Amino acid sequence: MVAVSDGQRSGRAPGDPAGRPMLSPALTAMMDAVGAHSGAVYLLPGDEPVLEMAVMAGLPRSFAAPWERVGVGAPIPIARAVRERRLVWVGGAEEMARSYPRIAMVLPYPFALAALPLATASKVYGAVFVTWPGSHPPELSDRERHELQTACERLALRLERAAAENRPVRGEADPLVAGPAGSADTLGTVEAARLVARLPYGLCSLDLTGRVGFANPAAADLLGVPVGELLGTHLWASVPWLADPMYEERYRAALISRHVTSFVALRPPSQWLSFRLYPSATGISVRVVRARAVSVTGPAGGERGDAPPRLVSMSQALSLAGALTETVSVQDVVRLVAEEIAPAVGSGALALLGARAGRLQVLGHHGYPDPHLVERFDGMPLASPTPGTQAVTHGVPAFFDSRRQLEHLYPARHATPDGFAAWAYLPLIASGRPVGVCVLAYAEPRSFSTHERAVLTSLAGLIAQALDRALLYDAKHQLAHGLQAALLPHSLPSLPGIEASARYLPATRGMEIGGDFYDLVPSRPLPAAVIGDVQGHNVTAAGLMGQLRTAVRAYTTVGQEPAEVMRSTNRLMIDLGTELFASCLYLRLDPARGRAVMARAGHPPPLLRRPDGRVRVLDLAGGPLLGIDAEATYPTTEIGLAAGSVLALYTDGLIESPGVDIEDAVADLGRRLGEAGDLPLEALADELVGHYAATEERIDDVALLLLRASSARDAG
Repeated sequence: MVAVSDGQRSGRAPGDPAGRPMLSPALTAMMDAVGAHSGAVYLLPGDEPVLEMAVMAGLPRSFAAPWERVGVGAPIPIARAVRERRLVWVGGAEEMARSYPRIAMVLPYPFALAALPLATASKVYGAVFVTWPGSHPPELSDRERHELQTACERLALRLERAAAENRPVRGEADPLVAGPAGSADTLGTVEAARLVARLPYGLCSLDLTGRVGFANPAAADLLGVPVGELLGTHLWASVPWLADPMYEERYRAALISRHVTSFVALRPPSQWLSFRLYPSATGISVRVVRARAVSVTGPAGGERGDAPPRLVSMSQALSLAGALTETVSVQDVVRLVAEEIAPAVGSGALALLGARAGRLQVLGHHGYPDPHLVERFDGMPLASPTPGTQAVTHGVPAFFDSRRQLEHLYPARHATPDGFAAWAYLPLIASGRPVGVCVLAYAEPRSFSTHERAVLTSLAGLIAQALDRALLYDAKHQLAHGLQAALLPHSLPSLPGIEASARYLPATRGMEIGGDFYDLVPSRPLPAAVIGDVQGHNVTAAGLMGQLRTAVRAYTTVGQEPAEVMRSTNRLMIDLGTELFASCLYLRLDPARGRAVMARAGHPPPLLRRPDGRVRVLDLAGGPLLGIDAEATYPTTEIGLAAGSVLALYTDGLIESPGVDIEDAVADLGRRLGEAGDLPLEALADELVGHYAATEERIDDVALLLLRASSARDAG
């Protein structure tokens, strides 16, 4: 067993018998061997399927805060390396955005990553990841792969020995590299300080955690804070007007990407300063000068070539990610992208296009003045030379800063301008396969910076995952409704002396398919009616419902009496071996005599409205639910059915509501039947189910079958 304790917090770092650290040296040696600039070691504590970070090097541990403790099943490289017991390589920001959009949303910077398991032949002890700046080649070299795998194998063996000797391996202090004691080899520290003090621009030194280790007088003067108040603090904490998350974001971007990064900031009331960040393995050097000219009036602006402010903050990213997980249908995804994501990134219009059977499919759009501009893409072959099809087929995002740039590559678009001036075509890739493309259109020409492209590509990864789920849901939804429609009667037959009307409302939860059924059987010499409810709301319940409806029809057609029809159906259900039960109400109708014979199997009692408007609950004798007792019998009851009478047969979805007593609900249904019973039968059916048809939340299916007796002459 490998245990992770609070050694990290206490500063203790025993790992080997002599108390020497084990993990930190192994990690830093591994990073040095392959030229990585950061890394971390995770351990599996005992038998729990959770990876816990034991040590991190090269970057502040806070950068990996969302992944301090992750499940082995999490969709991130470190967990995947453990699950699959292999090296997982992510070659850059675009690949990270496509494959792991949750990480890319939090860290939308250019960097490469390798994750490997710490495993012996018999056991996995943890995992390691290391990262490189975005300048690393998109592929891992054979030498780097060999160095990493060899180092991980050695560390796994050491962890195996520690476990065999019952020596706990604790978390260790992060081996952040400190700066050298001397400032230079050729100048003494005093002369170096004098040299820096004479420079006309500000200089600051930040360590890997962002704390100020040095500031020259010019920096203090420009920032308006004495040197003594800067040392040992975070720059954006000690300088009030730098307390904007965007500025800390540039520091994070510089450390992770190892690219020179810059921004401008307004020192109140009117002085603009330019900051340039030079990152290295030991920290960041910051140069501060007065900005030449800034034409913006907002809280921050950028010099030419600077990265723009972060489009989506971390809190916004987490909120959008959470909202996307709550979407159900494709239209939910379209609505969320239109209402929340597009405004957040400044887009004026969007289109979501799916890829199906080698063609584009318009799933939804928003913001286009002429919808036909988007609809023309519906059914377009993926082989067509358009930006959307190219994004889908190649899986590479395309950004067009201006109409001129777009028309230079795709001149065919010139004939159908959409009124916009810049575009982002973002491939939607889920589980390694393309599901479509998201098109964002902008009203003005736009220069898409590296940072902005990374954010948009990351958002596309999240949208793709939500869209993939939504497409599957919609397909199941359509299948469910098609199956339900096929199993229920398309129309009710015309019977002499009987007028009939029916309604069916599916539940609004799950697959919206259930086991409620009804039927009218025009058999001779007497017709029959049936209504029933198979428990459950899934394909199994619907399939069993279809079998029961067919069985009732067959037993009726061969002339069985009502009691025998119920017994035969009960035995069939038991013979099918299903674990589901069903309620049922069966009627043999004799309109010429004004009579009906009923048999009931655990079903809610029908309501009878007499011609004078009085309503009676027919509390019939009956037997148990179908599918429980093979020897069950189902006694019958004969009732009068005078001309003008209305029988209401229904399932429990019409009377069951949270917090409402069943008897009160039946009484309320009877009252409404009495008040509206003289309406035409179709209008009466709508009246009785009206409340349930309007609600967005139905926990159960609703079925209603109304039968109105006409005169004896009509029956004959």
